[in-house]
Amino acid sequence: MGLAFNLLLAIFAGTGSFLFGYDSGVMTDVIHSENFLMYFNTDKTSPIIGAINATFSGGAVFGSLMGGFTMDRFGRRKTVLIGAVINLVGAALQAGARNLAMILVGRIMAGWAVGLMSMSVPVYQTECAHPSKRGLIVGITQQMIGVGFIVSTWVGYGSAHVPETSSFSWRFPLAFQCIPCMILIGGILFFPESPRYLVEADRADEALQVLHKLHYNGSNEDEIQAEFHEIKTTIEAEKAITAPGWRIMFKVKAWRTRLMHATLVQVFTQMTGINVIGYYQTILYENLGITGKRNLLVAGIYNIVGPIFNLIFIIFFLDRIGRRKPLLFGTLAITGALIAEAVIGSQVTGATGSRKDSLSIAGVFFLFLVSAIFSVSFGPISWCYMSEVMPLSIRGRGSAFATGIGNWLVSTVWSQVSPIGLGAITYKFYFIFVAFNLCVSLPTIYFVFKETKQLTLEEIDLLFGERALGTLPEDLGTNKGGVETYEMPKHSSEQP
Repeated sequence: MGLAFNLLLAIFAGTGSFLFGYDSGVMTDVIHSENFLMYFNTDKTSPIIGAINATFSGGAVFGSLMGGFTMDRFGRRKTVLIGAVINLVGAALQAGARNLAMILVGRIMAGWAVGLMSMSVPVYQTECAHPSKRGLIVGITQQMIGVGFIVSTWVGYGSAHVPETSSFSWRFPLAFQCIPCMILIGGILFFPESPRYLVEADRADEALQVLHKLHYNGSNEDEIQAEFHEIKTTIEAEKAITAPGWRIMFKVKAWRTRLMHATLVQVFTQMTGINVIGYYQTILYENLGITGKRNLLVAGIYNIVGPIFNLIFIIFFLDRIGRRKPLLFGTLAITGALIAEAVIGSQVTGATGSRKDSLSIAGVFFLFLVSAIFSVSFGPISWCYMSEVMPLSIRGRGSAFATGIGNWLVSTVWSQVSPIGLGAITYKFYFIFVAFNLCVSLPTIYFVFKETKQLTLEEIDLLFGERALGTLPEDLGTNKGGVETYEMPKHSSEQP
């Protein structure tokens, strides 16, 4: 089956990422519905709107952290399934909401589910991918997020063409979430579990069969056997260490370093400001003088830009040019676009006639430009880099922490404060992201991040100075103040 089956698995698992994009983007259209605002007695820049988006992101924090347990206990595939079931319940609550509490609980459940899937889908894809195509395979995560945003916007745009007295304009977009949930629930169990998880679960024969399905091209049997041997040897050696709980990730230097890389790439992704634009772009367009259904139309076109650029990038460039260079380019280019956007925003107020129209077009252009740049840098690379730098011993817990804290906790903060900030200081809000990108993201990526392109997950262990299994520091073998004790292997951790 080979690459075709691997792509099919990645795309189908990416339905979970589609839900991420759809659930994130759908509120852009919902908060633009006059019926929704009247029904819940609020307006677009109120704390209530911030709370609706923040509860989604807050739920995702806990969902991501929960995934650290479910991925280790039940596997990658079943974690995606659990997320789809939870999302289905949350979607039903939102679509049938009779009061604000139902909306908030539904958004928490949707966020909880998306948190689970946002950390498990890229890990599942990473562990199933061939090293030479891992960027493409994991890049499908961002592609499906983008497709989710596209569908949410156009479903919302179509639903808006009803009388203001009709709740169809917001109930139908929220109910539409149920369709991908049911597709995922019905199909995910027909795909195999990750071969690395199978080896870890003492199902080595099954893991070898899965590797053949994923990577066999008719003439590479020796390569598959070598890959299987490397996976099996590494995992068996890692089992020599008893490493229960979450604190171990912070106590072993090599694991702490890799956890830092994974978490920071997620933080830096949020600090591009992309989710603020995605959640509140209709407010940004209103600040540029674009109102009514034209506002939703522009939002719909905006959501198409990113996936187009992302698809071209993951197919033709990501596995060739690597991770660091696009991240450096993305940091500088997005910063420049945000500065230009701020300058334009400062000139819109008071402008009239053709000058205001010209400024509006320029403002929209730079917002679109941010999406395009993000889609050839942080968008696909954040998921790929986060999941591939994690050692198997802590991949579930580590990815859960990086996604929950680095992505969703930061997103929760911006979801809550952004509508207030955009309403109060408008264009000046962009300079928060500009300052962070230049002072924190850029130097960290340049001096700290490592290049991981086309390396096996086991070779990445060596890139960070030692095998992921390593040996635990001697001082962890003593019980001080209730700290766990760990079994120490008797061999050294010399690199082969």
